[in-house]
Amino acid sequence: MKPITRLFDFAYYQLENHNLESALITKKDGNWVKTSTKEYLDKANALSRALLKLGIQKGDKIAIISTNNRTEWCIVDVGVLQVGAQNIPIYPTISSKDYEYVLNHSEAIYCFVSDEEVYNKVLKVKDNTKLKEVYSFDKISGCKNYTELFELGADDSTQAAVELRKSEVLPSDLATIIYTSGTTGKPKGVMLSHHNIVENVLASVPRLPLIVGTSRVLSFLPLCHIFERVLIYIYQHAGVGIYFAEAIDKIGENAQEIKPNLMSVVPRLLEKVFNKINAKGSELTGIKRALFFWAIKLGEKYEPYQANGIWYELQLKVARKLIFSKWKAALGGELNTMVSGSAALHPRLARMFCASGMMIMEGYGLTETSPVVSVAMHSNNYFKLGTVGKPISNVEVKIAEDGEILIKGPNVMQGYYKDPEKTAEVMSGDYFHTGDKGEIDADGFLKITGRKKEMFKTSGGKYIIPTLIENDLKESNFIEQVMVIGENQKMPAALIQLNFDFINDWIKRKNINIDSTPEAICASDVIKERIQVEVNKSNLHFGKWEQVKKFELTPEVWSIESGHLTPTMKMKRSVIFELYKDLTEKIYSEN
Repeated sequence: MKPITRLFDFAYYQLENHNLESALITKKDGNWVKTSTKEYLDKANALSRALLKLGIQKGDKIAIISTNNRTEWCIVDVGVLQVGAQNIPIYPTISSKDYEYVLNHSEAIYCFVSDEEVYNKVLKVKDNTKLKEVYSFDKISGCKNYTELFELGADDSTQAAVELRKSEVLPSDLATIIYTSGTTGKPKGVMLSHHNIVENVLASVPRLPLIVGTSRVLSFLPLCHIFERVLIYIYQHAGVGIYFAEAIDKIGENAQEIKPNLMSVVPRLLEKVFNKINAKGSELTGIKRALFFWAIKLGEKYEPYQANGIWYELQLKVARKLIFSKWKAALGGELNTMVSGSAALHPRLARMFCASGMMIMEGYGLTETSPVVSVAMHSNNYFKLGTVGKPISNVEVKIAEDGEILIKGPNVMQGYYKDPEKTAEVMSGDYFHTGDKGEIDADGFLKITGRKKEMFKTSGGKYIIPTLIENDLKESNFIEQVMVIGENQKMPAALIQLNFDFINDWIKRKNINIDSTPEAICASDVIKERIQVEVNKSNLHFGKWEQVKKFELTPEVWSIESGHLTPTMKMKRSVIFELYKDLTEKIYSEN
């Protein structure tokens, strides 16, 4: 087979080298429905033939909005790309107004949607866009179903036209425009070519411990994000079955059904999983409770490659059998590796999960870098806690004089769509300015130390890196989200959203008379005093000028829907600051 140079080549590579009976597996009506590699490509080619009949030209834009990852997404991906069109993935959770912006900015002329909720949001703005038609994966009254395109493209006598289009797609051609969720302002359309992503996939393949043809993977992070999408191409290359989780709250249930060996995660998910485990452990009594917290303390000391010595490893073996095996069983029992990305992972969490036998391999990247810059790997001493691994083979990482991480390589984007000025702002020759700060240690491991734009100075001239303080505070079971503030103020402070589920359980256990509503919890002096204990504990890890002196509690749950968070769960700092301006004024107006 010819070398892989375009994104759709991965599916054909799988057909030639693995030809799986279960390539893509989605749960429908309670059953896992398997699609073979051949059926996957047969449907993709029928879709391509239909698109040609609809008059799709090279360079046309086709949007795809799906609430969950599913087989249809991959079929559409190949069907669109191999006729020279570009796919425009859109986050399902953003507003109709944002749909309208992305659809218009990208000039999409067709749109695929997953379900009725997404369809209704598109319908609200369809007349204000250039969309000619919307096709749905689910059966929806009044909406064309995407299976109609298989009927339209059923006649394979026109496949020669598809093959011609495929041959005309160059590696340098634009493949996709991914609109970054953005913590401020309008989203930017990141232009990624086939070459950008293919090179990133091939250089990342050696870092994942996939057993060719036999590993099972669970996919649930949004395919509209380049992180999960690149992993899907890696999985296709490795010839492993991809199971698409039903929803984020069904991950545990789905994992127990399919027993995955690998899945991707984001730190927030791991924090939630660990908090639930810890809360259950707190309810234990007697010897069971003692064993649970003994295992936790052991896990907190974990070091890779048996660095703690034989006595520690013997204790860990016992802890894995008695305690950690139950953690693993909750995720199917055969999960050996989780690849973590999107945001910084606290080393304590990494230690805990690695101690349990589920290795956390943290990576780093951005949409603009397709995305992988570096990723850890347990073999060959490529794993060091507190770092994001070593850069992949074809990526050069340079640290600028001010500490900013600069990236050079075939993975660096073509630019921001229709925005040469913003593109110029982030490029210095071939180097992309990430906006993140970091350092490379003597062993070549990359460590992220903060976000350049998020750093601020207090009125005393001291620099504060809020993310470091926030990640430390979020180690508390009591705290769900936190934003550290204090730019040009005399001291740092924090806006805190509590973990209301945990706190309600804690209230019951302690027999405290507090109403269970978020408003009552946030107003309670008992709760404020308990959170002060958590803040004091965190402050011990920081210099005097960095310590959080005051905090305010917010009764609202910070979410994507309410505008606090981006679709990738990052805080929209300016939005949160504006929403709680009164609390900020209260903090700094008091003596």
